[in-house]
Amino acid sequence: MKNNDIRNMALTHGVKLWQIAERLGITDSYFSRMLRKELTQEKKEKIQNIIIEIVKERDLNTTKY
Repeated sequence: MKNNDIRNMALTHGVKLWQIAERLGITDSYFSRMLRKELTQEKKEKIQNIIIEIVKERDLNTTKY
């Protein structure tokens, strides 16, 4: 399977592919199709940064005081 690093990072951090697609401004079905072919390093880095942003935002919203 292509782009296992992206898929595994999302899975490990509990981020759904549709959440990434939403941030990219594309449909989740199109994003899934994008992942069928190996992405460029530049695109992978952009997606990895999006995953990190989603995790940080989720952690901020679930922090107990």
